Amino acid sequence: MSGATFKVETFTLGPLQTNAYLLTVQDGEEERGFVIDPGMNPRRLLERIQGLKLEAIVLTHAHFDHMGGVDEVRKAAGCPVYIHDLEADWLTDPRKNGSMRWQDVTPPLSTDAAEYALDEGQQLELIGHTFRVMHTPGHSPGSVSLLCGGHLFSGDVLFRQSVGRTDLPGGKERDLYDSIRNKLYVLDPETTVYPGHGGRTTIGFEKANNPYTA
Repeated sequence: MSGATFKVETFTLGPLQTNAYLLTVQDGEEERGFVIDPGMNPRRLLERIQGLKLEAIVLTHAHFDHMGGVDEVRKAAGCPVYIHDLEADWLTDPRKNGSMRWQDVTPPLSTDAAEYALDEGQQLELIGHTFRVMHTPGHSPGSVSLLCGGHLFSGDVLFRQSVGRTDLPGGKERDLYDSIRNKLYVLDPETTVYPGHGGRTTIGFEKANNPYTA
């Protein structure tokens, strides 16, 4: 199993066009997978995971547009949720996850608590692969990125020619740039970056072309 490559499917969900990622492998006759950041209005994602063995939901952070579909997906699949401890209580608190602030976009959102915590350097064994957890704060205090081989899921830390905003509660500009320069930009330049919004990019392209990190 460990040699099988995984497939990455993108579902752009909700009013803020948030990227949810479904990573899958074919294990004999069984398809296995896990979801990163199931955002709001996850109908298309729910349809796709029918008949699939979903092993986990992993949250890069707990802003409402990234966790809005958590309970629907968890209920449909019966799988656990992972989030960094610094944002564990954001799932249950609409004030912290931002949904109280953006009531023109969403009603107040809360979910049941996560089953598992994420931490720097943790190795997640999912769908026959090892995903390394990188704590990359700045956009939010508990933001994480997930790395597996040449694939990096960066949440709202690094975008194509942009970076995550730091003006929301818990955001810190200095932490964001430290995370990008000292943890992400030291990765192989060919590493594909799958951001929380917008299109894919690579570490090498961002180092050369991102105007915010020059």
